[in-house]
Amino acid sequence: VQLQASGGGLVQAGGSLRLSCAASGSVFSIVTMSWYRQAPGKQRELVAAISSGGITNYADSVKGRFTISEDNIKNTAYLQMNSLKPEDTAVYYCYARGTRNTYWGQGTLVTVSS
Repeated sequence: VQLQASGGGLVQAGGSLRLSCAASGSVFSIVTMSWYRQAPGKQRELVAAISSGGITNYADSVKGRFTISEDNIKNTAYLQMNSLKPEDTAVYYCYARGTRNTYWGQGTLVTVSS
């Protein structure tokens, strides 16, 4: 499975961005897709996840502001980020858990200016 993340950029506080993660290869084996982020000097943390059954979970810090979704026809997961805050600034990584393996996409940088 290969994951291609896109959609990062520079946005003002209060603004919105949508990240995309396109999966290719053995996509039938994917069980869960997630977004993680890593801010400078901090550990990578889970932001949101969605299972193949559509069950979602979010970090407390983004609940009510971020929405994870997936388009199974396009094999793409999305992270809609609203009401962005400077503390959301980080490199965002797409992650997929398959039946046997796990996969990481390249990061996409999100910068939120105050």
